[in-house]
Amino acid sequence: MKNFILISIFLFGTTFTKAQTPIILDTIYANDQKNVALFFPQPIRQGITGSENFVFTYNREKEQYFGLLQAKPGMESNLLVVNRNGSVFSYIVKYKKQLDRLNYFIPKSKSIGNEKPIVADSAKVNESNKELGNEVYYYQKFSSYLLDRKQRIGRIKKRNEGIVLSIENIVFDKDELYFVIQIENKSTLDYDLNFLKFSVETRQKGKRKSLQRLYHEPIFKYNSPSKVAENETVRLVYVLPKFSISNDRRTVLELNEKNGERNLKLKILRRFINNPN
Repeated sequence: MKNFILISIFLFGTTFTKAQTPIILDTIYANDQKNVALFFPQPIRQGITGSENFVFTYNREKEQYFGLLQAKPGMESNLLVVNRNGSVFSYIVKYKKQLDRLNYFIPKSKSIGNEKPIVADSAKVNESNKELGNEVYYYQKFSSYLLDRKQRIGRIKKRNEGIVLSIENIVFDKDELYFVIQIENKSTLDYDLNFLKFSVETRQKGKRKSLQRLYHEPIFKYNSPSKVAENETVRLVYVLPKFSISNDRRTVLELNEKNGERNLKLKILRRFINNPN
């Protein structure tokens, strides 16, 4: 019994030690004679040093990808930088009279985490059932497979003020249609999505012409974003129950901007819907 207790304590202590393993931070050297430039994968939103003998300057009015570090003689400190997308970077900073390196190009892999849990970021969360059944699991796998393929169905594209909405592929599988969608942001402003919806429009004939619209809700969304950053391209998949349309109908994909007016309506010809890949 005594041995069992000792072993249990040992295992608990080992597990606790592993859980508390500190992150080993890289060291950046600076002095008061030269600027040390740090280039980040996303624009800098905030930069803080732990001591007054280190100064990190960056553009606070217009977010930019780089900041400048200088140091006066003194004890070592630390530098904490938060990018626009919430990625956190942390470094030990030390004074050094003679510098061997003046420029640091920092990759995404050097991020120590995110200021908010990644699972809370709807830009990367697949919208699906909480309890993943076999059906949803299949949607995920097949959607991922389609994003990896280079297959195209035709030129289905719409542009508006640097925002490009396109449908790369429409695939029929089992009882569903898979729409491979791409959103490109070629502008200098982030694009916040309000909604991305499919609808089927029917033109009513007669003296009083009208337009009847019926929205089609997807049964699954894969890699659906809430924001598309400047110069970023996002590819996603919408899964809808299979349907076909007649000559007097057309399918429309609407992209609507939250608190903005860069809206797009992409019309999809009947032949693409009725003859998918």
